[in-house]
Amino acid sequence: MPAAEDSSEQRWQALPLRDELRGQHPYGAPQLSVPVMLNVNETTYPMPQEVVEAVTAGVRKAAAGLNRYPDREFTSLREKLAGFLGHGLSAENIWAANGSNEIMQHILQAFAGPGRSVLAFPPTYSMYPLYARGTYSQYIAGIRGEDFVQTPENVADQIREHRPQVVILCSPNNPTGTAVGLDVVEAAYEAGDDSATMIVVDEAYGEFRQAETPSALELLPGRPRLIVSRTMSKAFALAGGRLGYLAAAPEVADALRLVRLPYHLSALTQATAEAALDHASALMANVERIKAQRDRIVTELQQMGLTPAPSDANFVFFGGLDDAHAAWRHLLDDGILVREIGIDGHLRVTAGTQGETTAFLESLRRYLS
Repeated sequence: MPAAEDSSEQRWQALPLRDELRGQHPYGAPQLSVPVMLNVNETTYPMPQEVVEAVTAGVRKAAAGLNRYPDREFTSLREKLAGFLGHGLSAENIWAANGSNEIMQHILQAFAGPGRSVLAFPPTYSMYPLYARGTYSQYIAGIRGEDFVQTPENVADQIREHRPQVVILCSPNNPTGTAVGLDVVEAAYEAGDDSATMIVVDEAYGEFRQAETPSALELLPGRPRLIVSRTMSKAFALAGGRLGYLAAAPEVADALRLVRLPYHLSALTQATAEAALDHASALMANVERIKAQRDRIVTELQQMGLTPAPSDANFVFFGGLDDAHAAWRHLLDDGILVREIGIDGHLRVTAGTQGETTAFLESLRRYLS
C-alpha cells in the first residue's frame, strides 16, 4: 500500500469503528492500466452499437423525468427480466438491485443478521464473508472435496451440522469456474428443511455455462426457500451499469421489500437495464464468442502441460505453475493482467476477445518455455 494510503488508513482506523472492522481492508482487485485486462471477468468485447444507441435513447427519455422519484417497484424491468429468464417466471418472482452485491446484501439483511449464520464453501467468491460481516452475521467456511468438487452428501452433512440460516452455492463457482449439479442443490434444500435454511444459488456467470449444464432455475417450483441470483454485469456487458437480480417465490421478493432502501433503483439504471434486455440477442452473441475463447484457453493450457479446471464461466482457473506469482509478473510485464487468487500454483484468467486470448496464451507459452 502506498505511503499516502497507509497514512489515510491509520487515520480512519483511529475512528470509533466497529471492532470487527479494525485491521480489515476494503475489497477490490488491482486496477492497473494495461493493454489486456483479464482479471475481473468483465466482458471485454465492446458494447454493440445498437445497444449503445438504445441505452442512450432510454436514458435520455428517463432524464426528462428525473425531478420525480423512479418506479419504486421497477415493474417494467421485472417483467423483462422474467421474460429473459423464462421457466414460467413472472414479475412477481423477480427482485433487482444495484448489482448482485446488493442482492446478496438484501438477502442477508432479511434472512441472516445478529445471532444467525451464513454458510459458503471456499475457495469461492471472496465477498461472501464480507456480506456476512456487514450484516452482523456469523460466517461459516464450509469444506470442499478433492479438486474443489461439491457432492450432495458433503454439502447436506455440513448444513445439518451447522444449521445455518443462509447457504450460498456459487455455480459456476468463482474462482474455479466449476458448476454445481442440481443434485447438490436438491440435497442442500432438503437438508435445510429442519432449520428453515434459505438456499441461494449464485449464478452470476450462468449465461456462460456449457450446453449440458442446467440452471437451478429449473428447481424453483415448490421450493419457497430457494433463490437463484443473477447479474447483468457479465453476460450483458453492464459491469458499469450495476444491475443484479434474483428469481424466487413471490414471498421472497416481499420479504426483501422490508430491507431495501427507498427508490433504490434509479430511473437511469432501470432505463439502461431495460434497453439491454430489449437487445439481449445481440449481447448473447458476444457470450457465444466468449465461450469459444474460454474453451480454446482450456484446450491450449492442457497442451502446455497445465491443469485448467473445466469451466462453465467466462474465465478459466488453472494450476500446474511452479511459481504462480512469477507467471503473473511475466504476463503483467507483457501488458496482460490476470488474477492471483491466493491458491498455490494457480491463476485465473478471463476469456477475452480472440486477440486478447492469443496475447495471453502466447505470453504464457513464452514463460513456460
